[in-house]
Amino acid sequence: MRYRHPSGLLFEMLEDPTDTRAGWTTSEISPDVSSRGFYGIVLSVREYAEHERFLQEALGFKKTGQEGPYHQYEVNGGGPTRTVILHHEPDRAQGSWGFGAGTGHHMALEVESDEKLAEQKGLYEELGYTDCSEIKDRNYFHSIYCRAPGGILTECAATAEGGFARDEPWEELGMNLLLPPWFEHQRDEIIKMLEPITVPEENMPAAARAGGRKGQAAPGLSEAAAEAARRAAEEDAKYKDVSRRTDATFVGGDQPKSQ
Repeated sequence: MRYRHPSGLLFEMLEDPTDTRAGWTTSEISPDVSSRGFYGIVLSVREYAEHERFLQEALGFKKTGQEGPYHQYEVNGGGPTRTVILHHEPDRAQGSWGFGAGTGHHMALEVESDEKLAEQKGLYEELGYTDCSEIKDRNYFHSIYCRAPGGILTECAATAEGGFARDEPWEELGMNLLLPPWFEHQRDEIIKMLEPITVPEENMPAAARAGGRKGQAAPGLSEAAAEAARRAAEEDAKYKDVSRRTDATFVGGDQPKSQ
């Protein structure tokens, strides 16, 4: 089933009997028709041959099919979350971009550990893909970013100890608005610009239902989340060689207009 997003993005819904992921259900959406997440991605490229080499030699994908301008690649057996399709568009202007709500910014892949992440960075350099970042600390994971030959920004990431539960308990994931430290002083201003997110009652953690949050994401941190943040700060000391950013400098265009 194919349809267009109001911003012009093209989406497809498909079924795969091998997809065993649990779907998002509500009182109106039963498990048999629920969405189970992204299946794969389609990348538009002007010249696909060199990008194909990048997928195969740098990332370990195998080419498993072609239909017209579409070239399919799979990793670790293929299927959900392991499939990439290159859409060869030779007449597309080099360096052209599409913008709109929901536009994908980059392709992201998971690696097993920080050691494997360092190995991947070395492999890029060995193959001549030198447009790769240093290892960056994203708190929940550590990442490198490489600009692939077709222009696609590609991330490889290793989950940090504790993952998304580093600064809030598992039972509260998705219930609080967490900000980077350098934006914390703007919390009130940021909240005013956001639309409230309402989680269906049946999808809320039991602890949150008992707390009477009524499905709306809370703007602050609980005591347990604050304690988790403190522990996360202690963990940061283990990653001395990982680059990190603690503040941000904005250019004039990013400053809010005075009224």
